[in-house]
Amino acid sequence: MKTVTIIGVDLAKNVFQLHGAAADGSVLFRKKLARPLFRKFIAAQPSCIVAMEACAGSHYWAREMVRLG
Repeated sequence: MKTVTIIGVDLAKNVFQLHGAAADGSVLFRKKLARPLFRKFIAAQPSCIVAMEACAGSHYWAREMVRLG
């Protein structure tokens, strides 16, 4: 099974869109998650690159992900 190496995140007010990809670029998942589930989902993922848009909320979520490792 391929491992997630990058997760793309589109931040919104209530629902986040996620796109997970392997090292070769193949899509491993596409998900729509509510805010409360986002942190739990990211905590369950292996260490990888997380790419998200630049906005005020992205700084908060970046700090949360750093805390998770």
